Amino acid sequence: MTQYRNSTQIVCALLDVTQDAGQDGIAVTRMCRKANLSYGRLKNFLNNLTSSGLMNEITYDGKNAFVVTPKGIQFLDEYKKFHEFAGSFGLEM
Repeated sequence: MTQYRNSTQIVCALLDVTQDAGQDGIAVTRMCRKANLSYGRLKNFLNNLTSSGLMNEITYDGKNAFVVTPKGIQFLDEYKKFHEFAGSFGLEM
């Protein structure tokens, strides 16, 4: 049976992938592959993430890339804590 991700899980995956890319950021194409999302869906999530201040779009070596903001890192850390806490009670998130 295929398990689908909810929006929060996708947001966390995108933040994780972007954080792993470091200060140089990650390009949209690479993010699509790493997060396993189509370009259309990814663009919607990126619009939400940048407008909420969890990610910033930067220009690096003449190319657009995305980096995680401190607010995004805090969100990801808190989500991981909550996920672990819920798991200790046998809840699947």
